[in-house]
Amino acid sequence: MYLTSGAEATVKVEDDVLIKERVPKNYRLKELDERIRKERTKAEARLISEARRGGVPTPVIYDIENSTIKMQYLDGIAIKYVINEELSEQIGFLVAELHKAEIIHGDLTTSNLILFKDRIYMIDFGLSFFDSSTEARGVDVHVLFQTFESTHHDHEKLIEAFCRGYRKDFNKADEVLERVKEIEKRGRYA
Repeated sequence: MYLTSGAEATVKVEDDVLIKERVPKNYRLKELDERIRKERTKAEARLISEARRGGVPTPVIYDIENSTIKMQYLDGIAIKYVINEELSEQIGFLVAELHKAEIIHGDLTTSNLILFKDRIYMIDFGLSFFDSSTEARGVDVHVLFQTFESTHHDHEKLIEAFCRGYRKDFNKADEVLERVKEIEKRGRYA
């Protein structure tokens, strides 16, 4: 069963295993394209595993082959459909754990957070990278806040709850949240 097919990858489920395969780019030389897809696939799998090691629930990686990752299929619901203040606070805590592991998600949206068996899982690390800078962390959080604002009428309460969770056990939280405000101002006047 195909779940999605995008510009970067196709995602399908076979026998309760999620299979994500990076799509070939015909505009690149074949050898270069294969190498890039293979490297990005390995990097994504490594980041998923590192996030998990850092305390962030992620799908379990079963296998990596060329430009394909086979991983645990989480038959849950996207957070965007069920988010409330309590879940937003939990998300804040998880994002702090991710950032403490020096990982930037790169596409932190309520579609890439899945509620499965009463736990929130982070998925789709295709744009993720290692970075410990306040700017990168701030951009990550800013993207999530933009998602809250564009899709949830009670976004102010969700942002407040996220900040409570983010501050729980992350000594750089206030620094990052201040940067989020700066990033927001930059965007408004650009």
